[in-house]
Amino acid sequence: MTHARKNSPYTLVFRPVRRLLVAAVVSGVSCASLAQADVQAVAQSTEPATEAANNSTLDGPLFYQLLLGELKLQDGDPGSSFSLILDGARRHHSEQLYRRAVEIALQARSGESALQAAQQWRDDLKDSVEAHRFVLQILLALNRIEQTAPSLKAILRLTPQEELVDTINSIPQVFNRTRSQKEAAKAVRQALKPYLEQKAYTAAAWTSLGRMALAAEDKDQALEAARKGHASDPASPFPALLALELMEAKIPDAEAIVLRQLQERNKAEEPVVPMAYARVLMDINREKEAIPLLRALTTEQPERPDPWLLLGTLEQQAGHPDQAREAVQTFIKLSEKVKTSRARQGLTQAYLLMAQMDEEAGKLDDAQAWLAKVDNADDILAAQMRRASLLARQGRMTEARALLRSQPANGELGERTKLIAEAQLLRDFGQWKLAYEVYGEAVQQFPDDENLRYEHAIAAEKAGLTKEMEAHFRELIRLKPNFHHAYNALGYSLADRNERLDEARDLIQKALELAPDDAYIQDSMGWVLFRMGKTEESLRILKAAYAQRQDVEIAAHLGEVLWAAGQKEEARKVWRQALLKAGGNETLQSTLRRLNVTP
Repeated sequence: MTHARKNSPYTLVFRPVRRLLVAAVVSGVSCASLAQADVQAVAQSTEPATEAANNSTLDGPLFYQLLLGELKLQDGDPGSSFSLILDGARRHHSEQLYRRAVEIALQARSGESALQAAQQWRDDLKDSVEAHRFVLQILLALNRIEQTAPSLKAILRLTPQEELVDTINSIPQVFNRTRSQKEAAKAVRQALKPYLEQKAYTAAAWTSLGRMALAAEDKDQALEAARKGHASDPASPFPALLALELMEAKIPDAEAIVLRQLQERNKAEEPVVPMAYARVLMDINREKEAIPLLRALTTEQPERPDPWLLLGTLEQQAGHPDQAREAVQTFIKLSEKVKTSRARQGLTQAYLLMAQMDEEAGKLDDAQAWLAKVDNADDILAAQMRRASLLARQGRMTEARALLRSQPANGELGERTKLIAEAQLLRDFGQWKLAYEVYGEAVQQFPDDENLRYEHAIAAEKAGLTKEMEAHFRELIRLKPNFHHAYNALGYSLADRNERLDEARDLIQKALELAPDDAYIQDSMGWVLFRMGKTEESLRILKAAYAQRQDVEIAAHLGEVLWAAGQKEEARKVWRQALLKAGGNETLQSTLRRLNVTP
């Protein structure tokens, strides 16, 4: 049971210098992702020029010097090669040769020499944005964060006005792998100080400062930056998008900024903030609040496809099949007119969703027809997985498995995906013994994949193979001692069977040490404490877990402990909420049957 945190919904990319720099600037230095200039050939053609021969500055002595430099490099003497090329760059003020000198130094894993060449380039050609970018990126790679502010200032000064907002917004991405985020935040603040007073750039500048503060784990400062950015330009999406990141970081005061921006935004522009807000609401289990937001958005901009698909997905999850079908079909009509790759990806999702709804309604032929419309090569397997599910529902599991096995695999990743799909199909239809065998096959092919080992152990437990389950989890813990899910699953399994409760608690405690904010692990701890008779402590932990994540299985456990504590009406309330969300959940239903309760 894991929750993958989404990336920021609106990331602006720092304009690259063109290609990645050689990753290892200095042996033993963990380098940031750097950008590297294309290095053109020094000597391009020996054919005589037919016109304007004076366009070239490549005279005889320089040609000989560069040729000698390249030969030295070929002979394994990068130091001499670097010196010759850099000398030529200085004497002829050539950006092309400065780039070549930097490249040679990087290939030789000499960060200091690369920095020397880039700094000389910068000092020689003061208005070269490329030179300043190289200096900045090499300083970051060498972890000299405190020296980066002048280069960042120069880059901003030389950036055209029409590109400046995008460049400011993308600064946090440039610093995202630095070792000291506090130092990075300080350098960025120095560079952005002038732009905090310029109205056209204030919102973007405060947003970048807020993201730097968030990366430095200063949530209060990040929230303050979002507030100041919003105050400077209430209609700007940038501070609101920062506020959405803060919402995901569980800072409740941030949501007010988002709501104010939704009121002030230009409704004719792309609805970046409303769409991102809807997705964040989904991530934090507030899907029902996203539905009216998206309904309003589709009324406001009915010709924009994306809100229709997201609305259809949420309507379907909320149990509103008619509204879901209408929304998805509207998306399909709008998107089938567009020929972009993004539209094709959206259409694939829409076809699969329509197939799922028809399958649930028992319209298996209609479901197959929707799946037949999927023609995106990257999504064929997803369609085939749904087709296999339809075959299995018709009692044709052998054919379903054969369909998945027959799909061409694009390398190891494709083979792994096929095995997972087959195992998932068997799980969905309760054939856990067969699923266990397929996961075992996958583990043999991909022994270093901890997630496959985890699923293999889970399948063993579901198949009633408890000894095998425990052996698999203990082997996983031995191989991956920081894989907290294994400790949690084994501890929970022991607690659920009311066996070796002290050992179960120790395993879950270890999982909590590795992932203290995981609501599912907190749920496991509450459950084992309940099994140990510590009802009051169990109730406190389960309430906190449920407040953090309103998951159906957590609700089942919380309700049972409330019931045992005599708070029966409160237990019924929790169970009723869970039934509305996922009434068919196995853990919830077995709890209600065992206690003979009708919520």
